[in-house]
Order: sequence, then C-alpha cells, then structure tokens
Amino acid sequence: MPTLTSLLADHLNGHSSIPRTIAAAYARQRDHGDAAIFITLRPEADALAEAERLQQEGPRGRKLWGIPVAVKDNIDVAGLPTTAACPAYAYEPTTDATVVARLKAAGAIIIGKTNLDQFATGLNGTRSPYGVPLNALRADLVPGGSSSGSASAVAAGIVPVALGTDTAGSGRIPAGLQNLVGLKPSLGLVSAAGAVPACRTLDCVSVFSLTVEDAWTVLEAIAGTDAADPFSRPIPLGRPGAVPPQLKLGIPRPADLDFDGDAQAAASFAMAVERAQALGATIVPLDMTPFYDTARLLYDGPWVAERFLVVQDLLARDPEAILPVIRQVIAGKPLADAAATFAARYRLAELASMARGAMKGIDALMVPTAPRPVTLAQMAADPIGQN
Repeated sequence: MPTLTSLLADHLNGHSSIPRTIAAAYARQRDHGDAAIFITLRPEADALAEAERLQQEGPRGRKLWGIPVAVKDNIDVAGLPTTAACPAYAYEPTTDATVVARLKAAGAIIIGKTNLDQFATGLNGTRSPYGVPLNALRADLVPGGSSSGSASAVAAGIVPVALGTDTAGSGRIPAGLQNLVGLKPSLGLVSAAGAVPACRTLDCVSVFSLTVEDAWTVLEAIAGTDAADPFSRPIPLGRPGAVPPQLKLGIPRPADLDFDGDAQAAASFAMAVERAQALGATIVPLDMTPFYDTARLLYDGPWVAERFLVVQDLLARDPEAILPVIRQVIAGKPLADAAATFAARYRLAELASMARGAMKGIDALMVPTAPRPVTLAQMAADPIGQN
C-alpha cells in the first residue's frame, strides 16, 4: 500500500496526479467495505474539487501536497460534524482545529472523520454507537482504541496517515494492534485547540502512519506553539534517526513483564530485545514500579474528574445518551475531593522523580505496547477488565 512519502514523490515527479490519489482513497474505502471506520465521510466530489485546485496550484513547498488524511472525530474539521462518538453531543464547527488547519496549509486533503471509543474513553475500539471498525490484520480481534477508526483507515490502506489522540495509549495501542507506527508527541508540542478533551492536562494529538519517516513528516507539519492552547509549550522538535553510538535501551525487568499468559506475545517481545542487542544496543532492565504506579493514578485517581468535566452537562440532561460502559467509567463512583486531588498531585511528583532516577543514563524505553491482543468475544464478555 502507498506511503505518504511514495505518494508525494509521485505527485512531484508527475507519475500520478492528486485527483487520481484522492479517487483511489475513496475507491479503497468502498472496496474495504467497513462502514464503521468513518463516522462522517466527506463527499468525494468536494475532496476531488480540492484536489484539482491543489494540482493547479502546484506544490509551493508543501510537504503534504495532495496527501489524503483521516481525522479522529474528536478533532474539529470545519463543515464536518464533531461527535466524539456520541450523537447527542454532536456539533458542526465553523473553524478547523489548529492541527487540521496546519495539515491543510501543508497541502493535505481531509477525507473524513473517523470512529473512536466514545469521548476517547477506552483502549479497545468497541465503545461506539457507530459500530466497531475492523482490525485490518484479524477481524476477530479488537481494533484498539480509542483512535480505532484512524488506525483501521491507515492499516486498510485507505489513507497513508491519520490523526488520532493519545491520553493514555489511544494513539499507540491501536497502532500496536494493527502493525502501524503510532507517534505520541511530547505534551504541549502539538496544539490540542479544537479537540474535544478527554483529560485536558494530558491529551496529545497523535499520528498514525506506515513508516516512522511518514509520521515525522506529519509531526513537522503540525508541531509548534499555539496561543489558542494554554497547554502549548515551545519544545525543540529535533530529528529522528540520531542514534547514540552506544545506545542504552531500558526494558522492564522480568518481574515487571506481564503478557497475561500469552506465550506468543512474550516470545515476540523477547525476539525484539534480541534484535536490538544484535544491532548494538545495550539492554538495561528497569524497575517499572514508578511507571505502573503512575498509570494506576490515572484510572483510580482524580484524573477521572477531567473526563467528567467534558460530559457533565450531557450526563445531567440525558444520561442515556452516553454508553453504559462510559457512564460506569466516568461516573460510576464518587469523584475525588480537593484534598485527594492534591495528594495525588504530590504522589505524581514523587513518582516522576523516581522515574527520572530510573531513566538516568538510558536513551530510550522499549516496552510491550499492550500485554496481548484481545478478541471481540473476550471484550464483550468483560468490557472493563479486558480493556
């Protein structure tokens, strides 16, 4: 299937035209036959008209000239509804999210808004009233979430790149489950203005692609400070591929590896470690306790209240409009009070200090993206535990 890099090269050297690329994306969408990938598909005629205009204008140095892109449906695209996978919440924005505006300025063509776990609350991709996108590798497995539609659109070859969001894995879990690159930028590097929050202090707009090179090209187009996002920060972008001469990779120590009984997943990770060593990396087992304790804070601590802030009005007005499993996660138990919130912030600072100590001298972490794949049947039987 074509990559961003190969499509752009074809556009620049005249081997293919932008209208042909856009028509091919819509044809692949029809041929794939998965109605659950897109919540809203932009009319093909509109996208082709934009393609013709871009073709006539020429590249003008635009790094995404004529590239079809799909956007998760919690990120605003002017003229297309934003639903966050909840029909009762839907609205039609008149302006683009900052990241979408930057994509368009780089020459990208948005072809539609993709499905997600409702209000980006989930890691499995089955929590949507718009259906469950197919896992492009194995239809009996969950696609991964919450950015399920964006991942499936890229894995199915409909688009070479797509935007998702990532608060606690939503841009990496579906990538891992569908053999993609999932890039989560550092917090504040990419503007979240115009995206429906999940946990506003943690949310990142993420990128799905077929290659690291393609993901980085998109990141270069969308990164940068934004006055419209109070959490935006000036962060040097750097360059990929600058590997230290004696790379040190931190991996979980054996006691911290959990594959939930999946021997194949365990063997796969062991092979990856061996491959890294063969390529010259030094492997350093790490105590993952501070990282795991941090993860527990997110789901058992006051950060759940951030999700509540997004849905509180709808929850009071029409609770049945929210999926039962989402209501259970967000409002199934009392929210933390102010004292508990500050205690959790103090604990987070302690854990961050411990994590920095553990990472001292380490160039990168290599960890399993998820313990193991999960089938749709397993998820249906235990929708919270399997998630």
